[in-house]
Amino acid sequence: MYEPSTSSEKSSEDQQRISDRGGALEAKLGHYLALTYSERDALRWLERRERTFEAGSIVIREGEETALLHIVASGWLHGSKQLPDGGRQILRFYFLGDLTSTFSIAWNVSAATLTAVSDCTLFELPRDALGRLFRDHPRLGGLLYAVSAAEQVAMAERLTSVGRTDALTRVSTLLLDIRAQLRVVDGENGSVFELPLTLQDLGDAVGLTNTHVSRTLKNLEERGLVERDGRIIRIVDVDELTRLVDYHDRLTHVATDWLP
Repeated sequence: MYEPSTSSEKSSEDQQRISDRGGALEAKLGHYLALTYSERDALRWLERRERTFEAGSIVIREGEETALLHIVASGWLHGSKQLPDGGRQILRFYFLGDLTSTFSIAWNVSAATLTAVSDCTLFELPRDALGRLFRDHPRLGGLLYAVSAAEQVAMAERLTSVGRTDALTRVSTLLLDIRAQLRVVDGENGSVFELPLTLQDLGDAVGLTNTHVSRTLKNLEERGLVERDGRIIRIVDVDELTRLVDYHDRLTHVATDWLP
């Protein structure tokens, strides 16, 4: 059996992980590489300006001018694009330790809309602070580049599944992708996690209607691949689901042997 957690409990768990493992970004990057004291201090220095956002609120809209990046301290967010027909495509989700808004770092405007899925806390930092980090700590800069590249590949593969695969594969790939992202900061191999997403959120991420998403989740349950208890999702057999949809985990491991 597994017990569901409330959003407030989940936020408290996120904050405890930060306390136990240092800063939010430090906790994430520390999954891939043993960081030096100097590197840890540099990452914690970035997390000085904190803001909170309620679930459903817009952090920044597509097309808005911005000179800020955000580090997720707690909660879930997603980045999305507005479609010509009035709909939206959710590009990716953000969790504890993720550096958001990097999709806008090449310009002075945001290339996507960043929305709080649950109540969340973010650290704001100017883009030039990231530039100083690259200058003063090139190993951290290289690691951030490698992690970002892995995340881009994971996003590209998931979006490819939207246009090339059936509903079961799309939804399963998304669930496995979320699990992989959460594992980086959870440090756990479990298959149970809270999913604070509406059917609309899921549909906008995988290109399906609410009804189709609901039917697909029920299909996964009927086939014994997934169990649901409110917002709690349990992937019954991760290996079997991974094999069934030919999923590739791009996020758990990133090569670091080339770093300076």
